[in-house]
Amino acid sequence: MSKNRDGRDGEHRERKNEILFIDARKLGTMASRRLRVFEDADVARIADTYHTWRNIGGSYSDTEGFCKAATLAEVAANNYVLSPGRYVGSEAEEDDGVPFEEKMKLLTTELAAQFEESALLEKRIRENLEGIGFGL
Repeated sequence: MSKNRDGRDGEHRERKNEILFIDARKLGTMASRRLRVFEDADVARIADTYHTWRNIGGSYSDTEGFCKAATLAEVAANNYVLSPGRYVGSEAEEDDGVPFEEKMKLLTTELAAQFEESALLEKRIRENLEGIGFGL
């Protein structure tokens, strides 16, 4: 939705068959349930990304979870859905180095202890309710 996508103005590269998607959902802070407020650094990051993508000699590169320059063919393959999240993907999660089996064993042991505590608390609540005449 910009002029000079053909790159003939000498300042910008040709971008006729590309769309830049920027997903800024993780930037800024929520001021209310529906209003996200961006800091100056967030706005600068978005603007710098756009300018490096648009300008001749820019050093743009896709950033997983933040931005992607998609071709029109990619957009067509996604039924022309223009939601940025579909194209930029999600950030890669850091591996904590703990093997899956070991982590699951630890988590299930912790869950079993929490289930036991839950049963004890439920028993106490029932006893207390019966003590005041409101048994279940």
